[in-house]
Amino acid sequence: MIRITLTSLAVGLGGAAVAYVLNAPAAVLIGPALAVSGAALSGLRVGIAEPVRNACFVVLGLGVGSGFTTDAGAAIQRWPFAFAAMAAMLAVTMFLTRTILARAFDFDRRSAILAAAPGHLSFVMGLSQDLGADTARIAVVQTLRVLALTVTVPYAALALGYRMDPVVLPQTAPMSMSALAVLAVLGIVLGLLFRRLLLPAPLLLGPMAVSALAHVTGLTEGGVPGWLMLPAFVTMGTLIGTRFTGMTLTQFRGALLAGLCMTLIAVTMASLAAIPVAAALDMPAPHVMVAFAPGGLETMIALGATMQASPGFVAACHIVRLMILSVLIPVAVGRRRVG
Repeated sequence: MIRITLTSLAVGLGGAAVAYVLNAPAAVLIGPALAVSGAALSGLRVGIAEPVRNACFVVLGLGVGSGFTTDAGAAIQRWPFAFAAMAAMLAVTMFLTRTILARAFDFDRRSAILAAAPGHLSFVMGLSQDLGADTARIAVVQTLRVLALTVTVPYAALALGYRMDPVVLPQTAPMSMSALAVLAVLGIVLGLLFRRLLLPAPLLLGPMAVSALAHVTGLTEGGVPGWLMLPAFVTMGTLIGTRFTGMTLTQFRGALLAGLCMTLIAVTMASLAAIPVAAALDMPAPHVMVAFAPGGLETMIALGATMQASPGFVAACHIVRLMILSVLIPVAVGRRRVG
């Protein structure tokens, strides 16, 4: 697994370098994701060893958490409006996508519902296998959603007038290594507790929560050094690409258009919902869009960090999104069973 991990990271680093030369937004995420996806589809065996993946999550969590300031919670009283708007957006997105998948791409009704779910991949795949749905097509469409959103959200942000640099590293002075080590240990402990509670991305959320608390209370200052954050972003992009491991080109081509249609609807709805919410919360619309975009939890939090969006807002929105989908998906499947 060590050789596969090193090979995958080398491909991801090459993709990041190319994307940087091309001045692509969020190049450290987009470049590796595209390069490793292409390598996986061409038959190269790619993957990231679990310890490396976990280390990436811990570093990203600490880095995102360091973006909290002492006044970061000032807008929290207005966030319920954002959650309500997001719930409506998710319902509309799921309805539109389900209808198109069923009518234009010949998905059976149950498979269309599960493929249309804007997030909660593990939950969706578990339901798919349990209900005897078309698991293979659902997996391809859902995987394409994660990759396509990683690529399209930065460009949608550019279309909304938001400038994104290829590489965005912390602007603050780095925290001391002793403080970083203490936060990492405490974050891992909290992450393991989150894992027992079945929370998503526990080793990302645990360190993020600890780092955020330390910075909000003034116990520590400074960010995670760039020499740690940059490899973490590249590793995250590489992880996205490894989702295509074992997928054949036939499977990919067969679900490509369906996946792209789903992504187009998701980005459009997230953008439309972001505008009024951004105005109400006095936030940049692209920041709200990355919080609403139904990509992978870890991916969107990392992407939000490259955009310097409010880490608490982005994380809260994506956690609430998963909670809403935990109710919305079974209800939708249940209705189809009765009908």
